[in-house]
Amino acid sequence: MCGIIGYSGRRQAAPILIDSLGRLEYRGYDSAGIAIFNNNTVEVYKDKGRIADLEKALPDISGTVGIGHTRWATHGRPNKVNAHPHTSGNIAVAHNGIIENYQQLREKLTQLGYIFVSETDTEVLAHLINYYYKNNLTDAVVPALKDIKGSYAIAVLCGSELVAARKDSPLVIGIGENENFIASDIPAILKYTRKMIFLEDMEIASLTPDSVLFFDSNKRQIEKQINIIDWDMEAAEKSGYEHFMLKEIHEQPRALHETFAGRISELEGTITFDSLDLTEDQIKDISRINVIACGTSLNAGLLGKYLFEQFAGIHVDVEIASEFRYVHSSPGSLVIVISQSGETADTLAALREAKSYGCKTLAITNVMGSTITREVDNVIYTRSGPEIGVAATKTFISQLGVIYLLALLFGKIKGKISSDQMKRMLVSLKQIPAQITRILGNKEFIEIYAQIFSNANDSFFIGRTFNYPIALEGALKLKEISYIHAEGYAAGELKHGPLALITKNTPVIAIATRGITYDKMVNNIKEVKAREAPVLAIADEKDIEIEKYVDGVVKVPSTEDIISPILSTVVVQLLSYYTAKARNCTIDQPRNLAKSVTVE
Repeated sequence: MCGIIGYSGRRQAAPILIDSLGRLEYRGYDSAGIAIFNNNTVEVYKDKGRIADLEKALPDISGTVGIGHTRWATHGRPNKVNAHPHTSGNIAVAHNGIIENYQQLREKLTQLGYIFVSETDTEVLAHLINYYYKNNLTDAVVPALKDIKGSYAIAVLCGSELVAARKDSPLVIGIGENENFIASDIPAILKYTRKMIFLEDMEIASLTPDSVLFFDSNKRQIEKQINIIDWDMEAAEKSGYEHFMLKEIHEQPRALHETFAGRISELEGTITFDSLDLTEDQIKDISRINVIACGTSLNAGLLGKYLFEQFAGIHVDVEIASEFRYVHSSPGSLVIVISQSGETADTLAALREAKSYGCKTLAITNVMGSTITREVDNVIYTRSGPEIGVAATKTFISQLGVIYLLALLFGKIKGKISSDQMKRMLVSLKQIPAQITRILGNKEFIEIYAQIFSNANDSFFIGRTFNYPIALEGALKLKEISYIHAEGYAAGELKHGPLALITKNTPVIAIATRGITYDKMVNNIKEVKAREAPVLAIADEKDIEIEKYVDGVVKVPSTEDIISPILSTVVVQLLSYYTAKARNCTIDQPRNLAKSVTVE
């Protein structure tokens, strides 16, 4: 949540800050602001609303050092006063995170004569740094950070001095030629440099145009490694699509191809993860897995439960990350954490809790160098490329791709899957990117149904076995970008309560691809139709029976029934997208949501 940018160089800072903030707006868009060092003073310009609104209101500003922020409100209403940067004297601070003891610090600083004008916790930090400032900004930041409890990623400006620090919230340093950068995320500054340094918790960076010095929390200088980011800059632009979400849905064939590349051989029936530091004997000894995740990643983990149990015979518990620390149950011999950003605060906290039990840990994530990747024993990258839309699409598909491969690999090592079965599954998986492309070619047909569904106030997504997690994901997508109340259910649960809510005004999306529960799924559809609800089915292209029982059908290419959830995912994504478009919603930036959830 929230986006931070900082610049120290020889070019004019304001255009760079505004441009970079535009690439961070998916992290928060309640308000925005910049601070520039100009004529021996720090000038601050901020307001509620979007980056474009701020840009229109800016005067001509001269200055080559500055910071910027785009906000997702946590403390205080989204207005001009609460917008960042916050100031104290000639010090300006942009902050992402939550200062848990801000009220106590506020009272203490008020007694010392500091005047607060906002409702935010961040203003405490600005005054604290001012209190400790004695002509060196780093020397002031170090003790100030020791006074606070909570999470933070900060950019601090005082005169021409620029300092960054982090704890539990992501921050990268970009290394350029005669200029250096601070950013919450790589795409913000990828236009200017591919050389990135990832700050670790409790680390501090001091930037000038010519150098960056790194310190630990006691101001002992440390060395850091430069990472070269090979993302295609065009991948972070819309490339002619109306929304990032639509672009990223269309990028899914390529994303899944990249997920599989170099990892599978369907001819030999083998799967290889170079980054997986688990021996065959260790995998054979795994009897229980805990999957920990939030939101869309949690739905990927729920499908993973079915896959690991089906392919490998391993019992799997799927835990909501924010609840894991409170269930008082020990994790299994392997803990898998799934996080698109690798920075999800609840998932990170649950990971640290799980590690205290001494079990092996593995992360599935998209972002190289993110905090979670540095704290686990094993990392498998999804290789999706940058995803800008708040609603996860291609990262979810790639997470599923990794989970399928991992479950198959474990199953083969445990002797649960034969070589012939493995080869057949890998052949089917290799065909999925092309099959997704076929679905995307039929998107206008899906758009017609979305127009019908766009007038609903409530809707249900139903599925069984492997399709149940996709029903949950479809409901999540629809509610988060179209604001239609949607629920996902295991179809067999309808008669245990939810059926009471079904009326002729409650559209139902039934994921009814072929499989062992197909006949039961048809019966569930009949139950819904008996209550006059309109039903749209997602079904196999060879299924000629389903049309008898529903109002509409979206056909997906034939594949193994256990693999078909990947294809059904694309349909529910497109249905949600076009429904939201029909309702004129802000699709890439749904209200109250942000891309990377870095506060608990």
